[in-house]
Amino acid sequence: MAVLQSVVGGGALTYYFTKIRGLDGTLSGIVWLLFGIWNAVNDPLYGYISDKTKNKLGRRKPYIRFGAPLLAISYILCWLIIPDTDTQPGLFIQLLVCLFFYDTLYTAVASALYVMPFEMAVSNKARSPIFVWKIAFSVLSIAFPAVVIPMVKPDVGDDLTSYQIFHVILGVIVGIVTFVSTFFYKENQYLQEEEQMPFFKGIKATFRNKPFIIFLIISFTVIYVQTSLFQGLNYYPDEIETINMMILLVGLALSTIVTLIIFILKHEAWGVKKCMQIALIAFAIGCFSMVFGGRTQVFAMISFVGCGVGVAAGFYMLTMQFGDVMDYDELQTGLRREGIYAGVNSLVTKPAISLANAAFIWIIEAFGYNQTLQGGLQDNRAETGIILAWMLIPAILLTICFIVMFRYPLAGDKWKTDKNKLTVIHQQKEKDHLEKLGFKYEP
Repeated sequence: MAVLQSVVGGGALTYYFTKIRGLDGTLSGIVWLLFGIWNAVNDPLYGYISDKTKNKLGRRKPYIRFGAPLLAISYILCWLIIPDTDTQPGLFIQLLVCLFFYDTLYTAVASALYVMPFEMAVSNKARSPIFVWKIAFSVLSIAFPAVVIPMVKPDVGDDLTSYQIFHVILGVIVGIVTFVSTFFYKENQYLQEEEQMPFFKGIKATFRNKPFIIFLIISFTVIYVQTSLFQGLNYYPDEIETINMMILLVGLALSTIVTLIIFILKHEAWGVKKCMQIALIAFAIGCFSMVFGGRTQVFAMISFVGCGVGVAAGFYMLTMQFGDVMDYDELQTGLRREGIYAGVNSLVTKPAISLANAAFIWIIEAFGYNQTLQGGLQDNRAETGIILAWMLIPAILLTICFIVMFRYPLAGDKWKTDKNKLTVIHQQKEKDHLEKLGFKYEP
């Protein structure tokens, strides 16, 4: 699932519609902003419905099983040339409608997948192995926008057939794998017995969770930066020809892997707060390095190493932090409300994707980038625009987040004690549920 989203949200779809099919950059930016507004309604509402679902398959599984085939179809339609869409209005409508259907289905499927580990395990020690496996497979979602898409993407005037076939095959594979996976999930059935808050009361409760507000700031920034990072990889290698991209990508991969290993081994001792602060400042330094020296190999290498640290934290530590803020909510409300938390988080992250895509296109065009030219033909001013659009806003946002994390309260011995209390609460919930059904509870 992350592979599809990294392709769509990571800039490949924007590149395809603007650079290859000729959609005006301003219109593309408007599509992404309208798309962000739609998510303001779509994501929290779906999360609320998911939390309240009572089905023999579970609260999450039905959406994954029946949404996966439809999601695959909506993804494939994004890349096909639909008749009568070669005009600017036609391209605008196709991108807007395809994004609308794709994201609605993606929200249903991916949000359900995303929150289940938090229900299945409470402590960070128990969640860690789940997230390690998740990260191992998420390497694919990094590789696609960073390595695979730049290798297969067409240039202006190229035949699109093989590129479209590539996306059809990718959509079919993801749809099949996701559908089949639902026959192996086991949800905690006792959670369906909880009576959830009314929708607006539940939304208000999430915003009264102060650690969650801090998380939202970090989450918005990480998603914006990762989107911008992958977006820039569609343009930077084409124009900055003095840079050896293979060396940079190796540096990105190695720093990501090494950082993941360090966080996996040390997150219990250091805590989520300290790990996130380390990652945020390293990520910020990496972005500033590209802004000030993006045309030289040394500064570009420093940038990619710093970005690797940030990417690792985005995949691992940010997920741990999300689990903590939802655990804190359960201690306050007595309810597991992963769905609505995922929805409100998407209310922030989806606009981050939209803004990153729109801002990148608008900034490079403001610096004179010509979408009709083949790679390597832009002038020096346009090259500067690519570097600034790619890394300047991320550098500023990451610095702000590093400062904000000093106010994050879920750390230290008290928080460890609270997490242990939550484990006991879950055991009692399961005990009550099984005894109600006539079974003996054995912890």
